[in-house]
Amino acid sequence: MTSFCDTASTTAATSIYECLGGAPAIQRLVDRFYRLMDELPEAHAVRQLHPSSLSGSAESLFKFLSGWFGGPPLYLLERGHPHLRRRHKPYAIDSVVRDEWMLCMQLALSEQVDDLALRASIQRAFSGMADHLINTDQVTASRIECPSPCHS
Repeated sequence: MTSFCDTASTTAATSIYECLGGAPAIQRLVDRFYRLMDELPEAHAVRQLHPSSLSGSAESLFKFLSGWFGGPPLYLLERGHPHLRRRHKPYAIDSVVRDEWMLCMQLALSEQVDDLALRASIQRAFSGMADHLINTDQVTASRIECPSPCHS
């Protein structure tokens, strides 16, 4: 069975960032996540919350994940504390949007992270974060496109 970052040969100080393979691996994960968001009809509601070009959102998510996973705190250095709930407050995030976001991330993780324990740990963390961002219990039929990257 695959273990979290080969725990037998690592120290407690090993970060998820290192276990994943650093910046190149995080970039692949982010790129695949946003390709899935563009490709999957099941991700329509969450896609509508983003601008037509996902490049700004991808850049922001990469920088956020770099620090969140224990690597260089790129987002923090550039924009300060992420305050995710506050930054996402202008957008109607309900359980449908959360589930669609999680679908894209779970699929990207399943393709990019071979270590089952590591993948499960990351999925739990993302699930908690996604639940925390829900700011409405009303599922809306139409959504307004973000004027700027949602992860800014």
